[in-house]
Amino acid sequence: MQIEQQRKDNKEQQEYIGHIKRNILLNPGPATTTDTVKMAQVVPDICPREKEFASMMKGMREDLVRIVHGDLEKHTSVLFCGSGTINIDICLNSLLPEGKKILVINNGAYSSRAAEICEYYQLPFIDLRFPADELPDLAAVENILKENPDIALVHTTHNETGTGILNPVREIGALAHKYGAVFTVDTTSTYAMRPIRIEEDNIDFCMASAQKGLMAMTGLSFIVGSREIIEKSAEYPKRSYYCNLYLQYHFFETTGEMHFTPPVQTIYAARQAIDEYFAEGEEAKWQRHLSVFEAIHHGLDKLGFHDIIKREWQAGLVVAVKYPDDANWDFEKVHDYCYERGFTIYPGKIASQSTFRLCALGAITAKDIEDFFRVFEEALRHFDVKIPVRYEEKRQPWANLTSAGNGPS
Repeated sequence: MQIEQQRKDNKEQQEYIGHIKRNILLNPGPATTTDTVKMAQVVPDICPREKEFASMMKGMREDLVRIVHGDLEKHTSVLFCGSGTINIDICLNSLLPEGKKILVINNGAYSSRAAEICEYYQLPFIDLRFPADELPDLAAVENILKENPDIALVHTTHNETGTGILNPVREIGALAHKYGAVFTVDTTSTYAMRPIRIEEDNIDFCMASAQKGLMAMTGLSFIVGSREIIEKSAEYPKRSYYCNLYLQYHFFETTGEMHFTPPVQTIYAARQAIDEYFAEGEEAKWQRHLSVFEAIHHGLDKLGFHDIIKREWQAGLVVAVKYPDDANWDFEKVHDYCYERGFTIYPGKIASQSTFRLCALGAITAKDIEDFFRVFEEALRHFDVKIPVRYEEKRQPWANLTSAGNGPS
């Protein structure tokens, strides 16, 4: 009887899955998910203090370390409830010793957010700014480190999601370590997509949220990094109760549980997503994202759109596109046309330029991008936008940009 009931339940679940509309999300997260990840949330109710649930989280924590090729003796992962920004908050407020300061290497919206967090906590910091369309100047970074021996923490973003630029984290990390600083990297839009090797890349702490590279659900974030540094941070000033890295780590290590109530169903979805990550394989998954990225460029080039960032500096996951100089172009109208047909595009995040973004995240393929561009071209024609699109300026589209620090993550 039990087997028959299970077969019935499975059949009903498959029938329900067949009715879920598939949307292609080209925004920078949350990403398009598989139906199996969606359905993983439909589980029997369970108290998260049960040993069964704690055991599942222990395995997840280890797998999150494995994804960045960490050593389980040296590295751990710590889970938190929240979006990706909570990770930046936690690392900056938890890992700064008394009397020391932070260096934020800032060339975009999400490194700007780190600077804002420092301001809110009144943490001593240096906001080393570079244009949003340029890579950080490593000589300038080293000069700041040399002139400020009290810098104990260096922070930057791997892939600035506002523009798609890929920062040289391995080189920055080497400089941070040369001058005795801890290096934290916001890898929210690269983790589980672009391969990361935490030690080879000179990263002490990386971070992400489940709804991006893992292609799971919003509400769960995690930090992967050095056990030794976390344990040392127990001696540092406690600047937050909920967002303290050592307190959460210690609770996991001593009880196997989150300190506060976890998002139970979201964690089940993340567990399924991690299983699917390993089933697809690191290199195969990255090649799939890269094929989507190339398909996005092919479609944009065909229509005449300009990138904001030089192609060779892009991370392979986000394309920031300049609005055309056409009186009939209206992003909201084009967005709504595409959205009604199952495709989501996203506005930009650069203060001095009007841009939109197309992203290669999620459970999508190059074929999905081909389908999108058919709809996108229809939208342009529907609103009488000239094709190929026009630009009045003669300069390179990536000149003289500045970064903005608003927007969700």
